[in-house]
Amino acid sequence: MNNSPIRSNYLQVLEQIAQAALSARRPADHVKLVVVTKGHPVEAVQEAVEAGVSIFGENYAEEGSEKVITLREKPGLEWHMIGHIQSRKARLVSEYFDWVHSLDSLKLASRLNHFAVESGRVMPVLLECNVSGEESKFGWAAWQEHRWESLLEEFAQVAALPGLKVSGLMTMAPYLQDVEQARPYFRRLRCLRDYLAQQLPGVNWQELSMGISADFVVAVQEGATMVRIGTAILGARPHLR
Repeated sequence: MNNSPIRSNYLQVLEQIAQAALSARRPADHVKLVVVTKGHPVEAVQEAVEAGVSIFGENYAEEGSEKVITLREKPGLEWHMIGHIQSRKARLVSEYFDWVHSLDSLKLASRLNHFAVESGRVMPVLLECNVSGEESKFGWAAWQEHRWESLLEEFAQVAALPGLKVSGLMTMAPYLQDVEQARPYFRRLRCLRDYLAQQLPGVNWQELSMGISADFVVAVQEGATMVRIGTAILGARPHLR
């Protein structure tokens, strides 16, 4: 298994992350690699585990929970929900996932909090922010810096929920031919994080989840602490949902 393409890809991506961090004068170990397994069979996930991967990201609650159940005997795995969450799936997410990157509304926060409190846990969450203004993107509207103040009240309400631990922000940059053009969007999220750290200093805003297979190098250079990478490690998905 040491010669598997997944292991080779995984090590190559780790090296790219390290080089990107070095170029930005950041420690490479400040960046967590979340391997996105959406659409891949559990056998590919098992191969990734054998390659050394321990943090996985899923976009769909049902698909992810099935993999969590199948791989429960594997110690030390961490499961991150990175896709849009329908309110009716909040219980499933709370039950099976360790992290949520895609918390995008106060309504969803209230639902997740309810189930987390019910099960006696505190779930780490990231607030998803739309920094591009694209209608196809989920998240709080954050593409206009002069309107960031309007986010503070809801963010404070989310941070006050006892079953959730706000730990930072998440975004998706637009899909661009030139990855350098994604840089301003990642920079905007970092600036928003710095603004929130000043305005809501009682909250831990440390994490920035940004960057996918196409643009993670730029994201790391701009301050990403988590990158969500699937295709560059696991290859193309065998089927789309």
